[in-house]
Amino acid sequence: MSLAKLTAISTKTLSLLLERQRLQTLPSYSSNGSVADNSMNGSSLHSPQIRRNLNQLREGILAMEAKDGSTSETGKLLRSQYGRMRAMLWEEERAEIPSLDKADSSPSRTPEPEVPQQPTHNPRDSLLSQPSFAPYTDDPEQGADVPEPATMLQTQRYIMQEQDQQLDQLSHSINRQHHISLQINEELDVHHGLLTELDSDLDRTHTRLGQARKKLDRVAQGVKNNASVVAIGCLIFVLLILIIRFKT
Repeated sequence: MSLAKLTAISTKTLSLLLERQRLQTLPSYSSNGSVADNSMNGSSLHSPQIRRNLNQLREGILAMEAKDGSTSETGKLLRSQYGRMRAMLWEEERAEIPSLDKADSSPSRTPEPEVPQQPTHNPRDSLLSQPSFAPYTDDPEQGADVPEPATMLQTQRYIMQEQDQQLDQLSHSINRQHHISLQINEELDVHHGLLTELDSDLDRTHTRLGQARKKLDRVAQGVKNNASVVAIGCLIFVLLILIIRFKT
C-alpha cells in the first residue's frame, strides 16, 4: 500500500473519530421534550468504518516497515498517528484493534485482519472512563474577553464623532458644489441671451441682404433690357467730351 493511500486512510479515520466525539457532546431530545442520552448513538457511529480503516492502516504500516525498515521517519509518524487514534476508541473497540507494539514482538508474522465484533459491554460504563471533551461550538471567539460597557460606549461615541465630522465636511462640499452650479446656471443664462441677440441680428442682416439682392437684380434686368440705349448714351457722352476738348 502506498504512502499516499496510508495518509488518506489516517486522515479520514481521524475525521470520523473527531466527528463521533463531537456528536457525543451534543444533547439530543426525545419526543416528550426531555434530554436523552446521546452516548449510545455516539458510541456506535462510524464504528465499522473506523475499525476497518485502522486495520488497513495497521497492515499498511507493518508492510511498509517490513519493506523500508522501522527506522524511517514516515513510519514513526504513522505509528504515532495510529496510536493516538487507537487511544480515542472505546475500551471494547480498543480490545479488538491490536496495537503496533504487539506486532513488533513477532515481525515475521503477517497480521491478519480481524473480524469486527459487536461490543458486549454497556457503552455507558466505558463512557465514564473516557476523558471529558469540551463542548463543540461554531463560534471560535466564544469565551473571549468582552469589553466593559463603559469602554464600548466610549468607543461608540468616538466613532459617532468621527462620522459627524465626516458628514459636516461632506455637507460643506455639497454646499460649495451647489453654489458653483448656481453660478454656472447664471453664466449659461447670459450666454443664452447673447446667442438669442446674435440670432436676431443675423436674421435682420439676412433680410437686408435679401432686399439689396432684389434691387441689384432689378438693375441688372433693366440694363439687360436697355443695353442699346445705354450704349448710345455712353457714345454721345464720349463725343461731347471730345468736342469740348478740341474746341478749347
